[in-house]
Amino acid sequence: MILRTLYITLLCVLSLSVFGQTQDNNLATNSSTDTTTSKNGFFHRFYRYFADANKEKEEKRFDFSVIGGPHFSSDTKLGLGLVASGLFRIDRNDKSISPSNISIYGDITTTGFYLLGIRGNVIFPQDRFRLNANMYFFSFPSEFWGIGYEAGHSDNSTEYKRLEQQVKFEFLWRLAPNLYVGPNLMFRNVVAKDFDDISYLNGAPKNVTTFGPGIIISYDSRDFIPNPARGIFVQLEQQFFPGFLGNDQDFKRTSFDFRYYRKAWKGAIVASQLQGIFNYGDTPWSMVALMGGSYSMRGYYEGRYRDNDLVQAQVELRQKIYNRHGITLWGGAGNVFPDMDGFKWDQTLPTYGIGYRWEFKNRINVRLDYGIGKGVKAFYFNINEAF
Repeated sequence: MILRTLYITLLCVLSLSVFGQTQDNNLATNSSTDTTTSKNGFFHRFYRYFADANKEKEEKRFDFSVIGGPHFSSDTKLGLGLVASGLFRIDRNDKSISPSNISIYGDITTTGFYLLGIRGNVIFPQDRFRLNANMYFFSFPSEFWGIGYEAGHSDNSTEYKRLEQQVKFEFLWRLAPNLYVGPNLMFRNVVAKDFDDISYLNGAPKNVTTFGPGIIISYDSRDFIPNPARGIFVQLEQQFFPGFLGNDQDFKRTSFDFRYYRKAWKGAIVASQLQGIFNYGDTPWSMVALMGGSYSMRGYYEGRYRDNDLVQAQVELRQKIYNRHGITLWGGAGNVFPDMDGFKWDQTLPTYGIGYRWEFKNRINVRLDYGIGKGVKAFYFNINEAF
């Protein structure tokens, strides 16, 4: 089953990736001679596209490509994902800093889940400023177990439909080499409906809107943000959701993210990450910390385990095998808890798995991951590394 899914995914990846390039060349092909037509036929373009896809193209102001393929996970089941990814530089003459990147991503599955979003970061000349953004909306026929480890560990849940929109912006100034600080702004709206058993919310409102500013302190020495080979990333973020800004519930959130990358041996990179989320005050059910998904604690249904606070860690070995092909192995653990006094070591959950990598563009990987947790497992298809 795993090999068959990998095979189908790779076929779809190759077919969908060449589509945009084929369309761009149609006019030239139709007007050419028979010899030129032969040289610029579908299979020649197909070969040239993938032979050159991972080479840096200096002449392009905006290096843009589309790729997609099927995936399967325990929460969304069988689906088709598409990602359009672009790399660019505001100052094209400065190659000493990482390029800016933007990704437009979409997904649709057999469960009725659909997603559309834009994520990226803009690095200004001399890396004096950075603008990070993540905007999405989705509709998700979901399950809700309740809040807390014990609720997620049980087999009792209710089905409901979750509609969510989020917009988040960060604007950072460089204070010193690799050190940044600046404000952010976050808006999230969650509409929950069609609950099979509304009692799981314990009287909390189904629809929740949260809006608030925050401040970020970040140290970032990564050599290439979408796929680092070396460097450190440390970020501390404090978010405020006060009642006077229209929030029904007044609360605050503190989060940190630590990542470390280093080369282990030829073609191998060891990446590690430690994350924490801590909420204070009257936190709404829609804003508690969620465990699981395609970026951390892979294998778990996102949100089955949720609580006020979350701590999780993962270590990943990324090994280039041959040419543009690579493989990854990872292991990690996570824990959700109501507060520091409620933290219990025996409620820590494990995750481990294996992944395939194909270098679609220079240092931009398509990834297919198979994550395994405690009694759960899931496939993930995406672009760029998980962290």
